[in-house]
This record gives sequence, C-alpha cells and structure tokens, in this order.
Amino acid sequence: MKFYLFFPLLLLSTSLFGQEPSAKQINQHIRYLASDKMQGRGTGSPENAKAAHYVEKLFKKYKLAPLGSDGYYQSFTAKVRRVIVPDSLRDARNVIGFLDNSAPYTIVIGAHYDHLGLGRQGSSKDSIPEGKIHNGADDNASGVAGLLEMARYFSQNQVKEPYNFLFIAFGAEELGLQGSRYFLNNPTLPLDKMNCMVCMDMIGRYNPERGVGIGGYGTSDAWPTVFKGVESSIKFFTDRAGNGGSDNAAFYAKQIPVLFFHTGGHPDYHMPSDDSEKIDINAEEVILRLEIKLLENAMQLPKMTFTPVK
Repeated sequence: MKFYLFFPLLLLSTSLFGQEPSAKQINQHIRYLASDKMQGRGTGSPENAKAAHYVEKLFKKYKLAPLGSDGYYQSFTAKVRRVIVPDSLRDARNVIGFLDNSAPYTIVIGAHYDHLGLGRQGSSKDSIPEGKIHNGADDNASGVAGLLEMARYFSQNQVKEPYNFLFIAFGAEELGLQGSRYFLNNPTLPLDKMNCMVCMDMIGRYNPERGVGIGGYGTSDAWPTVFKGVESSIKFFTDRAGNGGSDNAAFYAKQIPVLFFHTGGHPDYHMPSDDSEKIDINAEEVILRLEIKLLENAMQLPKMTFTPVK
C-alpha cells in the first residue's frame, strides 16, 4: 500500500521538477535569439519579426491564450528618434500570451525582445557601429529566455494559481519603451486588474561580487512581506526605485507595482560584443528560481497597493 501511495507522488514530483527553469532551455533560447543570423533583432527588420514568431510559437506550445489585438500580436508603429534615418517609421509588435486561472487579478511578466540590429538605429556604444551585428545576448535575449521559462513553468506546473499571468514580449524597447507604452495606452487587459509587473532586462551576466539587483522594492508596501525570509544561492539586493531601467518604468508611470531584475552593466552593453557565449546560463537559472519564490509569496497576499517612490 505504501508503494501505491508513494508512486503517484513520485510522478508528480518528477513532473514538477521537469518544469523548473532549466539552464539548457535558457541556453537554447539565447543562442537562437542572439545568433548572427538574427542580425541583432532591430525594430522593423525581418529578423525582429522572426524573434516575435519564435516567442509566439512557444506561447502556443505552452497553451497560453492569445491576448493581442490580432492573435498573440499587438502591432504598432515605432519611430526611430535618436538618429536620422530614411525609414524612421517601422512596423513593430508586442507578443502577448495569457494564462487564465479564473482569478480576479493578473500578474504581468515582461521582457523586451528587440535590440540594436546593425547599429543604424542609435544607442550603440561602438565608435563606428553601422553595419555591425549587435547580437544583444544579455540585452535582452537573456530576459526573453527568462520570460519563456517563466511561461513554461507556470503553464505546466499543474497548479491553478490564485492569480492569472500575462506574459508579454515587448517590441521597440530600445527606441524608448515604445512597445510597453503602446500596450499600456491600448491595454488588452484592464489596468485595474493587474496586480504587479515583473520585468527582466539583462539578467545574463551575473557578477557574484555585485549580485542581481531587484528594483521596485518601494513601489508597494507589500514587497517587504514578499521578500521576508527568501533565500537563494546567488547574491541579491533590492532597490526602492521602480521608474527606471526598462519597460517596468512604463508600468510604474501607470501606478502599477513593479519588480525589475537586472545583473548590472558591463563593457559589452550596447556593443557588437554582447554575445551568447558570455552568458552565465546557470546563474540565470537560479535567478529565475528566485523570481518564482517571490511570485509564489506574492500570490499568497491580496492585490497590491501602489506606492510612489520618493
């Protein structure tokens, strides 16, 4: 009898373990998105569209419901403003998938999938950037890999969570948060139904001396309770501010509590040298496990109240 009781539990444990964030999966996503053939995923490029399709394909695989304005896509026109180019207006899109747990409120998890392309849209730190592939492995293939792993975990962990999840791969972040701002001005889910937003941007270059920074700690009085007692094998620290860094800033401006995960700057930031072999996939896996712990704590609490950071 003990055997028959134990065996289903063993199967459940094995199944849950199989959905945990995986360094192997992270590596696969980053090596695809940040490969030379993706040409830096510049906004408006065919390769940027391929990156969006890659995300869409996995959202379908994880059986997320499409919540764009056209299936999983929410299309918009992005504008290049930092440099003068003949094609300043470019087609862009957000990719949006919804995990419906029949809950009243939703947690948003986001990461931007665009980068600087061939160095002709501004923001490159290279002295002569034009024509050079800016692969953007850390910025932000690492964050998209995190987004996809979080979508895989929460959609396949066989648990009906007390919150829904909205997974968004944002376009045109490098052109000034244009994708997240467009989404918030044209939401496909009411903003008052959003509990909080978690953003991942550059989470692939963990430095054990610095640790991973988690911004937005001051954007709700609930965050200290969420973090209480949480431990990890990686070093992490919190920052109260929530209005800078990435797409989280657009949500903060709409008075939605945020967390922003970031492993810090490095010499390859916005350079052609931001390549996939420099990513610490094992550390990123642990960062995602930390994020899951925090979200599981957050889901034990009522809907968060926004707090402006002064």
